Amino acid sequence: GDVFFLDVVVDAVEQRVDRIRLGYPEQASGSVAKGIVGLIADIAETGPWFLLTLDNRVAVDDFSPCLVLLNNDLSAGRPAILENLEQEVIPPLRAGWSTRKKSDHFTHYNQVAKEFAEQIDIDPWLVSPLTLQCGEVNFKEKSGIECLAKNVNNLLTSIRAKYAEYNIDREPFVVVKADSGTYGMGIMTVKSAEEIENLNRKQRNKMSSAKEGLVVDNVLVQEGVYTFETLGEEKAVAEPVIYMMDHYVVGGFYRVHTGRGVNENLNAPGMHFEPLAFAQSCSTPDQTDLPDSEPNRFYAYGVIARLALLAAAREIAWFNQALCSLR
Repeated sequence: GDVFFLDVVVDAVEQRVDRIRLGYPEQASGSVAKGIVGLIADIAETGPWFLLTLDNRVAVDDFSPCLVLLNNDLSAGRPAILENLEQEVIPPLRAGWSTRKKSDHFTHYNQVAKEFAEQIDIDPWLVSPLTLQCGEVNFKEKSGIECLAKNVNNLLTSIRAKYAEYNIDREPFVVVKADSGTYGMGIMTVKSAEEIENLNRKQRNKMSSAKEGLVVDNVLVQEGVYTFETLGEEKAVAEPVIYMMDHYVVGGFYRVHTGRGVNENLNAPGMHFEPLAFAQSCSTPDQTDLPDSEPNRFYAYGVIARLALLAAAREIAWFNQALCSLR
């Protein structure tokens, strides 16, 4: 779990509800459990805060909530204790990485971005990275590598065309990532198809598994986007992460890494987080200021976040419809 995220959620939700309890399965331990205990010492009675089952509801001690808010991406699977509850669970279990695919999300995101771009007459590429899905890849056995290299080459060719169109003087790169899972695992950046063809054993082993031991057998090849924001005296590369409640942007944080470059994955050991404070209202752009001014830059982040949220909503609705058709 992300204790920093929990702190923000508790602070926001506490202002709107009467009672909050944070709970975790009895088998949870280590830094996750300790972090939760330390975080909620001032808002709840002394623990332990183990989840209990009461008929088709979950509870913490004698408290059975109206809503269960997850802080787990479910890479390890769907906890049995949370199945078939009458309480609403947010996000729904089907949105976890045990069933979700990044390629599905970006199919919906690209469509949302296209519709948005048509409304304001811009190139969808400005708000949506080029993406290809490549299935049946086994890095350990080197099967599917030729297909992956071909997709990498095709995507780099498309990016070069876009860079030429917009006079962008940078070397294109792509990100090859596991189609499921998170936590910066099963991911690499490449600048040529030859890099894929010449992966050594260590690199192939690193790409063959993701968080919680998920086997990587499908990958996403996505246009890499340079990160130009920096923080602190060290000018450490930083990327924004946006928090939303309902359809409202409520803040966020910077993921910062002092040891990574502008074209590298920052979600890696050595990263740290800094609050992204919206000192000024960013609900509308400031047309009197420069495009890269703080309110306008943060506004642009919020636009992308809202597009992604709409795409996620469509993704869940699509998944629900697919489940219904199988019954």
